[in-house]
Amino acid sequence: MTEARQAVGAARRIVVKVGSSSLTTAAGGLDADRVDALVDVLAKVRSGGEREVVLVSSGAIAAGLAPLGLRRRPRDLARQQAAASVGQGLLVARYTASFARYGVRVGQVLLTIDDMSRRVHHRNASRTLDKLLAMGALPVVNENDTVATDEIRFGDNDRLAALVAHLVHADLLVLLSDVDGVYDGDPSRPGTSRIAEVRGPGDLAGVEIGSAGKAGSAPAAWSPRSRPPGSPRPRASRWCSPVPSTPRRR
Repeated sequence: MTEARQAVGAARRIVVKVGSSSLTTAAGGLDADRVDALVDVLAKVRSGGEREVVLVSSGAIAAGLAPLGLRRRPRDLARQQAAASVGQGLLVARYTASFARYGVRVGQVLLTIDDMSRRVHHRNASRTLDKLLAMGALPVVNENDTVATDEIRFGDNDRLAALVAHLVHADLLVLLSDVDGVYDGDPSRPGTSRIAEVRGPGDLAGVEIGSAGKAGSAPAAWSPRSRPPGSPRPRASRWCSPVPSTPRRR
């Protein structure tokens, strides 16, 4: 574990992913205090210019619910996309205002599966992110939910974050979660156990595949099929760090 922690401490380019439940209120809107608390930490990490940070942030759909008068996340795709359209602007505006307290510029980057699987799109996305970092900006990445469909979406932002880590040649990928680690099943069910350390796919053999907050999100970080053409895998370990959250909407 000491070796892994040393690798984390030595990371210079870091991708951080945060989920919507850690950014929003139970009523379905952005929680400014939680956004500011996250920004406080990220600004401190990159202070001094020795580290670069790319933020992969969920929350667009959740942020758009209350402004559109929606009491819960809609099931139909059209209303989800409408909520994402409204919420993405609010999300980036909140990040922009919060990072401005530290003099940090924010750049919005919305990606689709095509941007990862098509060589020209992949090259353009990589070049844009590299230039943003070189110019001192902090990229805020999300899936372009307004055009994504069930058939052509990433599935969850854990997978998107893993792909972005490959895209920018990151040293470290950090998945912030309201779950205190990686589990061998749904952590809400009795009998599941936390896996103390994951060094590769073999440590997840026989693990139940799930969604964000479960071990099912982890294979994207190592699967060769998920890597964009010519991109190396991040050198440091995958970590889940607990952050406060609101109850997930059903």
